[in-house]
Amino acid sequence: MPLLSLENISKVYPTPSGPYTVLEDVNLSIQAGEFICVIGHSGCGKSTLLNMVSGFSTPTTGSVLLKGVPIVKPGPDRMVVFQNYSLLPWLTAFENVYLAVDAVYPEKPEAQKRAIARDHLALVGLSDAMDKKPPQLSGGMKQRVAIARALATRPEVLILDEPFGALDAITKEELQEELLTIWNEHRCTVLMITHDIDEALFLADRLVMMTNGPAANIGEILTIPFARPRNRELIMEDPEYYKLRNYALDFLYNRFAHDDV
Repeated sequence: MPLLSLENISKVYPTPSGPYTVLEDVNLSIQAGEFICVIGHSGCGKSTLLNMVSGFSTPTTGSVLLKGVPIVKPGPDRMVVFQNYSLLPWLTAFENVYLAVDAVYPEKPEAQKRAIARDHLALVGLSDAMDKKPPQLSGGMKQRVAIARALATRPEVLILDEPFGALDAITKEELQEELLTIWNEHRCTVLMITHDIDEALFLADRLVMMTNGPAANIGEILTIPFARPRNRELIMEDPEYYKLRNYALDFLYNRFAHDDV
């Protein structure tokens, strides 16, 4: 049984001019420990799909299943990292992570919860900044706190909604490397939205490419063949990298280009 399954998913919103179908007939099975990236043009329903896996939204038809059980609400077995960090600005980095640990594991001893928060901030390289509040942190540091907070609860599925989209290129690459290092160690299942083909080819086991909306669905799924652990420089010297990159670009900008592209 796959860890996560999307079965015949559709999502329809009522509008003044009638029903608007965002997603239609989406089917996807994800195995435990897979790293899946989803890519597509704006309006193709990527965030809607992630919201249904997160439990923030429910499908109009079909089912989203975790270990065979329908997802109907948010839960600590699925943690989300957003592009805008979503940290509480009046709490320190440590307190932001501790808050999540305390909510998920209220029965654990206080010392153990504090140790979990400290250990996960150390995991993302923020031991020296755990007493700083978000306004005192750079964008990359804030996103590290958000990743630490999500991982500290040991979720079965880590959901990443363009987590590096607001960062500069150097910080983005650094966090991609750190994310892979952490993932290689813990191997939780990852479902990630990205607009960056190079990011997807470096991170993912499979790249899910969405067709344009409305009534978007999965157009094609690419299996990424590069061995793990991955070295960015070696991958970019591999001719297969450019074949896959050009194939994905052709899918997005020729076969499923927006009318104004």
